[in-house]
Amino acid sequence: MVNYLDEVELLQNLSQNFWMKMNIMILLLKSEMTLTILSTNKKKDDEVFIHIKLPNILPEIFQIILRYIYSGTLSLNEYETSDIIKILIAANELSLQELINFLQSFLIENKSEWMELNFNDIYQAIFENNSFSELQDYLWEHVVKWGHTQNPELPSDPTNFSKEDFNTLKNSLQRCIPFINFYNLTSEEFSDNVLPYKKILPKELYKDLLKSYLKPNNRPIKNTEPNIIKDVENVNVINTKNIDSKIITSQHAELILKWINVKSSNDSYDSSISFTSLFSKFIYNDIKDKDTSSTVKTSFKLLFRGTRDGFTTEKFHEICDDQSHTITIIKVKNSNEILGGYNPIAWKSDDRYRYTKKSFIFSFKDNNNIENHILSRVNNEKFATFNSFLSGLNFGNSDLTLYNGRGNCIKYSYEKSIRKTTGLFSVEEYEVFQII
Repeated sequence: MVNYLDEVELLQNLSQNFWMKMNIMILLLKSEMTLTILSTNKKKDDEVFIHIKLPNILPEIFQIILRYIYSGTLSLNEYETSDIIKILIAANELSLQELINFLQSFLIENKSEWMELNFNDIYQAIFENNSFSELQDYLWEHVVKWGHTQNPELPSDPTNFSKEDFNTLKNSLQRCIPFINFYNLTSEEFSDNVLPYKKILPKELYKDLLKSYLKPNNRPIKNTEPNIIKDVENVNVINTKNIDSKIITSQHAELILKWINVKSSNDSYDSSISFTSLFSKFIYNDIKDKDTSSTVKTSFKLLFRGTRDGFTTEKFHEICDDQSHTITIIKVKNSNEILGGYNPIAWKSDDRYRYTKKSFIFSFKDNNNIENHILSRVNNEKFATFNSFLSGLNFGNSDLTLYNGRGNCIKYSYEKSIRKTTGLFSVEEYEVFQII
């Protein structure tokens, strides 16, 4: 019987104890680890329960695991992604390989965007646990995809690479490769996904890997971790942690920066390709120093705030005209809804449409949940923005418009509507930032 009474006040009455007792029989069938623990935790004659301590698993996570074991099903839609990571780690500790495989596939297929923004958490989950080969392979595949998007002239098939092509890709990925733990890949994954790119690996690393996979008994016993990971937090290329905003958080800011630097479909780029935030630190073309030995910081510079500067059209143009690369953030009154847009060219008051392929508008239905968003890129570049002296900002032909503290969204020049309604809304706060 698994009993948490020594650790936390999880079970409060006999019925809960009995419920746990019923499930432990299934746990014994599902988990090799449980059998091992029970074999080394003999029950004393005067004890009703066997005490098993699992200090690394939170009680609420353990309850989720038990429900899965009892029913054979697990609906993940009700859980935050961070909780799914905890379930994955707990499943690994309990040696529930079937659940481990399911959770890895779910994260890769459904939560890639969250993983992009939380690379440090994902990295630890991947490389502190040798069972997560799918996530490890996923990470390497996305490193390679990122390298290809940085160098679109490269052939899609590495068998067609020239020596110069390999050198080009190697130069792009040299700062990323140290983060990958190749030793935990299966032989098939190594053969299919790493060997074709062996020429971009450091020679010593490749030799060690080859020996490891040719002679598995010589593979390092300990969990080999790239020693560079401790420096990730110090690679502060994007300075969004202390953003001066009353509306958005640093996570919103990082996601918006990623949108800025991922090309639209109009630029012949598959925007569905996801990148981990680690590599996002190196892909922003406007902020990356071409010398890979150094990078420059980028940040959100606050230009305008409605509650500080006023909500009038005149004040917007006075402060924001002739300013390029601006992000506008709008808080809709009496709701948690956030709207916004990115304009890479300067705002004016000349009553003319402006052309750009790079602008976009967006919305977050709930300011506390960045995953619930709509991103809408321009699809009629000739009408990307309109510089009206009568209104403030105007994306498209009223796709997102503000006028003296009120606004509306009517789809016209952008891919999709960012609001379900087209009526006027009142603005509680709005801010304009310049990306510098």
